[in-house]
Amino acid sequence: MAEPTSTAAATIAGAAISAQALTAFGVPLGLRADVLLAGFLGSLVSIILLNAVPGGSDTWQDMLRLSVRRMAVAWASSITAGYLTPLVLLVESVPESVLLPMACLVGASAQHVLRSLIGKYLHKPGQAEGG
Repeated sequence: MAEPTSTAAATIAGAAISAQALTAFGVPLGLRADVLLAGFLGSLVSIILLNAVPGGSDTWQDMLRLSVRRMAVAWASSITAGYLTPLVLLVESVPESVLLPMACLVGASAQHVLRSLIGKYLHKPGQAEGG
């Protein structure tokens, strides 16, 4: 029979490893912190290495706008990865070990997919280009 202190220590260690769902104002969001971080990493890879959010001139106004745009893209990509990755893995019935690499890929590709969806659904037929 195991001693109670070793069982409690194993329970505490297991609880520290398992990812809890995030809550805001007492409402569970259904997001896991590890998936959000993996999606954020994927968005950073896409922004830095693939230059997904290109910069403009070197004035401080343009640099401020660029920083806000990059933060918004990273936020949107990580939220998209946080919600879509578990759904994709549920539909395709792949193992749990693929969750974080898949979240990184979803975060890296989310900004391109979101940009195309926004352009597709916001562009009304008969509307002139460039506005």
